[in-house]
Amino acid sequence: MTRLPERPTIVCLCGSVRFLAEFDAASLAETLAGRIVLSVGSHRQRDEEAFSHLPAGERAAALNRLTELHRSKIDLADEILVINPGGYVGHHTRQEIEYARAQGKQVRWLEEIQVSGP
Repeated sequence: MTRLPERPTIVCLCGSVRFLAEFDAASLAETLAGRIVLSVGSHRQRDEEAFSHLPAGERAAALNRLTELHRSKIDLADEILVINPGGYVGHHTRQEIEYARAQGKQVRWLEEIQVSGP
């Protein structure tokens, strides 16, 4: 088996889990481009659905653990890829972007954002 000459870039996918199909497509595209991909826990269902059977307190704790785990994935990554169909970037995704930038990570966008102004 031929080894790559250097470690591939590690990319962490960030964005709203309402876009699971886009997460799945981006994961495949990034992998085929030779990158190591870190992503959400499931591309099949949203976190809220996965934990819907839990009492409210346990559900909130589980979601908080996933948030912390995702930050650890950002820490491991060289860059993040924001999954933002239609330019949508929600509150939690903004927090992930701010965190990534504070850690010195490059931020890429699935769809380029439009900046309006003078």
